[in-house]
Amino acid sequence: MDRVADMPARESAQPPAPTPRPVTTEHHGRQRVDEYDWMRDKDSAEVIALLEAENAYTEARTAHLAGLREQIFAEIKDRTLETDLSVPTRVRGHWYYGRSFEGREYGASCRVPVVDPDDWTPPRPAEDAAPDQPALPGEQVLLDLDALADGHDFFSLGGSAISLDDRLLAYSVDVVGDERYTVRVKDLTTGELLDDEITGVMGGATWSPSGDDFYYTTVDDSWRPDKVWRHRIGTAQEDDELVLHEPDGRYWVGVGRTRSNRFLMIAVGSKITSEYHLLDTREPERGFWCFQPRIEGLEYSLEHAVIGGVDRLLVLHNGTGPDFELGLAAVEPTAPDAWTPLLAHDDAVRLEDVDAFAGHLVVHQRSNGLTQVRILELDDAGPNGLGDDYLVEFDDEVYTVGSGGTPEFTQPTVRVGYTTMRTPSSVFDYHVPTRELRLLKQAPVLGGYDRDLYEEHRLWATSRDGEQVPISLVCRTDAPRPLPLHLYGYGAYEISIDPSFSIARLSVLDRGGAFAIAHVRGGGELGRRWYDDGKLDRKQHTFDDFAAAARHLVDAGWTTADRLVGEGGSAGGLLIGAVANQAPEAFAGLVAAVPFVDNLTTMLDASLPLTVTEYDEWGDPASDAAVYETIAAYAPYDNVAAQRYPRILAETSLNDTRVLYVEPAKWVARLRERAVDPDVLLRIEMTAGHGGVSGRYQAWKDRAFTLAWILDVLGLAEHPRT
Repeated sequence: MDRVADMPARESAQPPAPTPRPVTTEHHGRQRVDEYDWMRDKDSAEVIALLEAENAYTEARTAHLAGLREQIFAEIKDRTLETDLSVPTRVRGHWYYGRSFEGREYGASCRVPVVDPDDWTPPRPAEDAAPDQPALPGEQVLLDLDALADGHDFFSLGGSAISLDDRLLAYSVDVVGDERYTVRVKDLTTGELLDDEITGVMGGATWSPSGDDFYYTTVDDSWRPDKVWRHRIGTAQEDDELVLHEPDGRYWVGVGRTRSNRFLMIAVGSKITSEYHLLDTREPERGFWCFQPRIEGLEYSLEHAVIGGVDRLLVLHNGTGPDFELGLAAVEPTAPDAWTPLLAHDDAVRLEDVDAFAGHLVVHQRSNGLTQVRILELDDAGPNGLGDDYLVEFDDEVYTVGSGGTPEFTQPTVRVGYTTMRTPSSVFDYHVPTRELRLLKQAPVLGGYDRDLYEEHRLWATSRDGEQVPISLVCRTDAPRPLPLHLYGYGAYEISIDPSFSIARLSVLDRGGAFAIAHVRGGGELGRRWYDDGKLDRKQHTFDDFAAAARHLVDAGWTTADRLVGEGGSAGGLLIGAVANQAPEAFAGLVAAVPFVDNLTTMLDASLPLTVTEYDEWGDPASDAAVYETIAAYAPYDNVAAQRYPRILAETSLNDTRVLYVEPAKWVARLRERAVDPDVLLRIEMTAGHGGVSGRYQAWKDRAFTLAWILDVLGLAEHPRT
């Protein structure tokens, strides 16, 4: 398509112009005017018509990119092995794995029996296995997700759990996008669904050892998981037993089972405080008991271990320092002063999690901005029952490593996942007794892929207060600098955006662009202090860091401001909205996905989803004038100004319960009203939730839309692929 010839048609499209209907409120003696909060009425025909008009306008303004979108979608599809299966994971007497099929949006979960109980090597499919045939001998299809999704515009599997006798499967689905799931139970011996149907569930189910009942959580009106229930198979939901109710609006609840299967655990937590209740399945008549009642600011988690032949509880806690210590306690209510240190607090190492096995412990930690997998071998003759202590090491400069998919307590191997920005996701088994690391599978990239054609770097930018902010960057080795560059950021909840490989990203890299992640404060990349220094009254650091990263990439010659696009989603969308106001000159374009851009309005309304549980992250502006002033100073919607902004693409979903669609809708309306010559687009998925559309092909098309817009802003829309 001729971009020049098409330009007049695009310029003639007129954006929707919703009528301002000012509402004035007063907080702490300060008046606040909101012209567009009437858009909050999701059931209003006028609002739906407005959102549909926004979609039509966005489609008209991006019509010249239709061919590029199809091309990017085709590139993602052509590079992806569509018929594939995951590396099998052993649970008791079966190997479990997932399958995907060419032409199907969703896959299937399957299992095969374990042939040799002493062999922990995952079975491999035959090279010539047909897609419509079993991938492994004896295959049993547990869930055909494509069949479950049939007839629904949206589908999400919340979770699935097998009873400990391997006979029953409890699984949960959401067909709306509001993350309220329905649990059904399947008899795996007959293939029939039982009559049990549990609605309004948060996530999935946790089986009791007997298999006669399972536990689940439900949410209150503000979408907070506040209740744990016990459901007995064969009974109605209204007869379920309420096990625990947490009335404090800052706290959420969750339920799970230890890897050893001995304990059921209910976690009760806020952003800064923890409490655990345990049920010892050897003493079920005792019921749930509290390990350590909540102490404001004390966070801890528990894992059951057998050390020196004695049952103990591993306690990962911040009682001795912000980056956590690993302690040891008896299997009984135990005060913090009786937690014996196994791994003392270290300012340079953030301990994030611990998994216990019969012969070793696996510690998930990070240091100097990188993830690490640490092995602690158990040795009855060693101090505290521990033997050798070491890392599973890799050689790349920038990488992400972690362990998972190792559910069996007696398993001698640790499943390790590894990736870099140029290395496809790789799955290893680490055999602890021999210390052998064996590659089981690397995600294939079809059409030919050579990691040596790409280079990746760890860079450091200096933020406004002198803090050094890490940046992870990848580009082709033959791409001339300065490069058109796509910069991603998040910066909240101590969530780390660690470097990883993306097939879709190759569509940018192979057109001569670069991709980078700014590891800004508010995330957890550099430990707990990195998080604490980017929340509450220090939230401004998050925005300063992202702007500093953008400017460093320009100053260091990697890119130029007129060829730089920033992107962030959810709380990262707040980052994008704030930077749009504070540093518009640093970017040519900004993408805000499901963006939390009207955070002051949300945090003022305790009835909205997540607000009260978020007070420890953002503060409570309704009751604290200082918090109100802090949020009001950076809130994206409140600070839209009469200035020039970069080109902006906002993306949201109608059924999002985490960040309501009205936030970006209001933001876009105010940008168009106040900004100088605004170029702002709003795209709304009308049948999706916070995670966007469901189904892999739909997800690829969704990402292709965003990447085509980014490439257009970067000046690469018509650039040939290398």
